[in-house]
Amino acid sequence: MDQIDLVRSLKTKNNTKIVMFVGDGLGGLPHEPGGKTELEAAKTPNLDALAAKSVQGGSIPVKPGISPGSGPGHLGLFGYDPLKFLIGRGALEATGIGLPLQEGDVAVRCNFCTIDADGKITDRRAGRIPTEESAPLAESLNAIKIPGVEVIVKPVKEHRFVVVFRGGDGLGGNVADTDPQATGVLPLDPVGADEASNKTAAIAKQFVEEAKKMLKDEKKANCLTMRGFSAKPSIPSYEEVYGLKAGAIAVYPMYKGLASLVGMDILGEAQSLDEELEVLKQNWDDYDFFFIHFKYTDSSGEDGDFDAKVKRTEEFDAQIPKILDLNPDVLIVTGDHSTPSFLASHSWHPVPTLLYSNCCRPDGHTTFGEATACRGGLGLFEAQYLMSLAMANAGRLQKYGA
Repeated sequence: MDQIDLVRSLKTKNNTKIVMFVGDGLGGLPHEPGGKTELEAAKTPNLDALAAKSVQGGSIPVKPGISPGSGPGHLGLFGYDPLKFLIGRGALEATGIGLPLQEGDVAVRCNFCTIDADGKITDRRAGRIPTEESAPLAESLNAIKIPGVEVIVKPVKEHRFVVVFRGGDGLGGNVADTDPQATGVLPLDPVGADEASNKTAAIAKQFVEEAKKMLKDEKKANCLTMRGFSAKPSIPSYEEVYGLKAGAIAVYPMYKGLASLVGMDILGEAQSLDEELEVLKQNWDDYDFFFIHFKYTDSSGEDGDFDAKVKRTEEFDAQIPKILDLNPDVLIVTGDHSTPSFLASHSWHPVPTLLYSNCCRPDGHTTFGEATACRGGLGLFEAQYLMSLAMANAGRLQKYGA
C-alpha cells in the first residue's frame, strides 16, 4: 500500500479548514559563511509569532540531492509521489490557461528568447517581455502549418506561451528541452527518446524554424525555446484521495494548471497577493482546503537578487494575519523547493516548512527560517507526507489498524 492508498483508506470528513500558503522557491542560502538566508534576513514578524505556536521542519521535495522543477515540487506538497506521478510542464501550462488536452495531444511550454546574429541566446526570457507585447506574437504563430498536425498556440504570461500538437500519428511526449539554461550558446535541437517522441521532435523542430522566420525582425522575442513536452496525465483527484473540496488561488497559469489536474477548483482571477487573499476570504465558507500560491520569492531567487527576494519574503509575511483572521484549523507555510539567489536556480536544499494547528506540538522556536527548520519538531521529511500531517492535524484521518 502506497501513501495515496493509505490516506484514501483512512480519510474521514468533518468541518475543518486547511490552508497551504506556498512561497514558491522559499528556501535560500547565505551569500557568505555564517550569514543569513533571504528568509532569515527578511523582517517576518508574523511568521515569527506564528512559529511560537507551531511546529516546523525541512521538506525534501523529491529525494535528497534532487533539485525539482515546479511541477514535481508542487505534486509533493499535494501528497503525490513526484517519482510516480509525472506531469510535464507543457500540460500544466495548457491546463492552467483553460486549454483542455485530448488523448494523443502533446503540450509544450515555450519561452520567447532573444538571439544574436549568430543565433546564440543573449536573453533566455526576452527581457521578461510584458504580456501585452508577447501575447500578439504568440497568437501570430497559429499561422504556422505543419502537414498532418494541428498546431495550437496560446499566450500565457510575459515571455511564456503554450504550443499543443494535435492529431499526429502516434506522438510521444518524451522529448528533451531545447532551452540550454545558459546564454552565449545556441538553442538545443528537440530530441526524442523513443519512436513516437522522435515524431514529435521532428514536428517541434519544424515549428521552431517557421517561428524564427516570423519573429526575425523582433528586437526582444526573435526566437523561442521549448520545455516540458508532455502528454495528458492521469492522476487521482483531491476529493478521491483526501475527501476534500479543494480550491486553488494563484496568479500564474502553470500553478492553476497543476491544481486543476489534481481536481482543485480554480478560484478568482487575482493578479496580486492582496487580491489572492481577498479571493480566499470570499470563498472561505465553500471549501475545505485552500492552496494559495505566491510566485515572486522564486523569480527573484532565479534572478540572483538577494535583496529582492528578501523584500518579496516580507510581502509574503504580511499576509499571515489575513489568513489567521479566518481561523483556519490548519495552516501550512512552505515552498515547493528552494531557490537560493546565491545559485540563481532551483536547488536540492530542504524547504523551511511551518505547520500550525490547535493540536500540533510546538517545538519552542520563536523565529522561522532555514536554521530553525532544520532543528524543528518535524525534522527533515519528504514533502509527499505533508498532506497526511495536515489531515491528521485537521482530525480528518482515522486510526490505522485495530
